[in-house]
Amino acid sequence: MAHTVTSPVYVVQDNIDTDQIIPAQYLTLVPTIPDEYDKLGSYALIGLPDALYPTRFVEEGQFKSPYKIVIGGRNFGCGSSREHAPIALGAAGVEAVVADSFARIFFRNCVATGECYPYDSPVRLCDVLKTGDIATLDFDHDTLTANGVTYSLKPLGEVRPVIEAGGIFNFARQSGMIPS
Repeated sequence: MAHTVTSPVYVVQDNIDTDQIIPAQYLTLVPTIPDEYDKLGSYALIGLPDALYPTRFVEEGQFKSPYKIVIGGRNFGCGSSREHAPIALGAAGVEAVVADSFARIFFRNCVATGECYPYDSPVRLCDVLKTGDIATLDFDHDTLTANGVTYSLKPLGEVRPVIEAGGIFNFARQSGMIPS
């Protein structure tokens, strides 16, 4: 069975920083506590300026977003190193972020936490798609299909099994690198 996700997309532009993904005042929430993990999801992307992003990523009073795929521009996840950024997106129900490029620390935090897949796109999808467009992400073929067009994405390679395991520590346990 192919691993795909079909969802409306949430589209953002360049240089979305970790403070826009999860503002600093929410960093006191502890992701290992289930209620606080859910709250992190409710605040995902709440730092985006309303004037540029009038559609809320997570509706007020909700914990999950209807958008399982985020489309970004260049340098997604720049700013401070906070594992809370990919964790907040994952808690909100995001399965993947597809962007022109990622800040290295955000990419690594996606892999380390196993919260969401960071896909690089050679096509600037944030200029082609709009929030609410329905897209299908095919993890086995590394493609995103939207509006009748299929876009090839850079394969995840060796990071995919780490993300699928639920992060670096789960992967290390499953692989026998560290005791269970």
